[in-house]
Parts: sequence; C-alpha cells; structure tokens
Amino acid sequence: MQLAAASGQPSPSRLGTRVERLPLARYTTVGVGGEAEIWFVETLETLAEAVEQPYRILGGGSNLVIDDSGVPERVIRLSGPLAKADLTPDPELSDPASGLIVTGWVGGGTPLPGLLRKLQALGWSNLEGTVGIPGQVGGSVWMNAGTRFGEMFDGLHTIEIVTPQGVRQVTPDDLNWGYRNSDIPRGHIISRVRLKLQQSSPEAVRERMEQADAARKGQPKMKTPGCAFKNPGGVSAGLLIDRAGLKGEQIGQARIAPEHGNFIVNLGGATAADVLGLLRLVKGRLAPELSGPLELEYEIWPEEAAADLR
Repeated sequence: MQLAAASGQPSPSRLGTRVERLPLARYTTVGVGGEAEIWFVETLETLAEAVEQPYRILGGGSNLVIDDSGVPERVIRLSGPLAKADLTPDPELSDPASGLIVTGWVGGGTPLPGLLRKLQALGWSNLEGTVGIPGQVGGSVWMNAGTRFGEMFDGLHTIEIVTPQGVRQVTPDDLNWGYRNSDIPRGHIISRVRLKLQQSSPEAVRERMEQADAARKGQPKMKTPGCAFKNPGGVSAGLLIDRAGLKGEQIGQARIAPEHGNFIVNLGGATAADVLGLLRLVKGRLAPELSGPLELEYEIWPEEAAADLR
C-alpha cells in the first residue's frame, strides 16, 4: 500500500531548529524509505516545539522499515546534547561501597555501540549483553532491545519521557516491561536516561561482550533492519524460517539472508515494497502452522503500509 507523503518546503522553526526535507533511507540500517520533514532537535525546549504538530521519532533506524512514499508527519531526530552521554557517577544515587554506579543523563540520541565501548573501558557492567545492536539509546530502550545475554532494562535507573503533554520521569519499576517491550507507548519520546551499572573490570566486561558478540557471528553483515520476527512461543523464528526452506528467497533486491533466516538484507537498491513482500511471504508460510501469533520485531512506517502483517 502506497501512502502519499507531505510535499513542499519544510516548516520553519520559531526556535531555530534545523529542519530539512530528506530521504529517510539514509537514516535506516536497511537503507529504504521515502522523504519526510526532519527536525534535528538539541534541547528539551526545541523538542517541545517539534511535538506541537504530528510527529514520529527516528533514532538509529534499526528494526525499522519505512514505506517508499515516506511519511506525512515530521520526523524528529535527537542531536547535540540530546545525543551525548554524561557518565559521571551521581554522588547522591551511586554507592561506591557496593559498586553501584548511577550515571548522569545519557541522551536518547546517543549511539549505543559507542556508549558500550566507553562502559567497557571503565569496567562498568550491566549492558554488555546488548553488544552488536546498532541503534541509539532512546529507541533501544523503547523496544527493550537485547540479546539472550542481556537487554536494555538490565542497566536503567531513570527514563525521561517527552510527549506533547509535557516531560515526566519514570523508573523501570513504574513500567510493565518485558521481552522486546518497554511498556512506553508509541509516540512517546525517550529524551534521556540515567544508567544503573555495576563496577567490574574492563577485562571482565570485555570478556562478556566477546561472548555475546560470538553468538552473533552467524548473522549477516549486509544492510538489514535486524531480526524480523519475535520468537514465537520461545522457538527460534530463524529456525522455523530455515525449516520452511525460505532462506535465500528474494524479492527485488531484498533477500532472506542465507546465513540466518530471521534477517532480511538489502542487496543494493532494495525498496520497502521488496522487504514487506518477504515479510508477507514468511508470515503466509509459517502462520498457519503456529499455535500463536507470529509477531514482527520490525516497526513499519506508516502502520497502514503493513496492516496485514499485524
């Protein structure tokens, strides 16, 4: 389903926020997506202005497939101070005697891979199980990204959330979070977080990161949104796709990765229609054989472009 995106000149910002109309494909890990108006916000004040009109929040672009027509809403990207990390331990919240470290504010636009490298160098543990995830902190928290070695909520103390109604702060105990789910509603922006970490050693953290990374060696290295489907009933979605003989299936320039059936890769020049076509192929083949739903890990923009996949 193709939906017409807004056209024309981007809306001006009263506060001087940089606003440009750009192809969204350049901001997604799979490299597909049409144009939209992008607001590059750096402060809570400019973020409050950006959410005055219908909006979407775009982080590192992993686990995201955007329609070839783009989206009509403005797209917000956190930048500047909202994409930086203050890792100074908070003296009122940290406890050196037990090794508990609660950091300063980490912007939601902070790239997760770079943050993990800094934590490893400091010897601070709790988030090393998320190694290899290419997104930003805000999006990774929103979907509670992780691996079988750990997830984002393992290392969170406080989450700051922005909506058109204002700013609020919550803790993990305030949320009914779980597997690949933070319980934070769609459209709520994770502007900043404080991390809750445990003092270890650089060597020990590196060893755990290497263990988690080794488990990902069979995953493809090409452009991909990541894992396509959640594991139904605890059974590996990749294994089910492999057993169905779908590994290597191709539509246009998108392919189900031969290395791992739960990944779709862009061979170069793939469109969102190609990717969605493969998702429909997998779901159509597997869903009748499953006792429960086969749920997407991907977020699809706009939702109407893939309503049949929900």
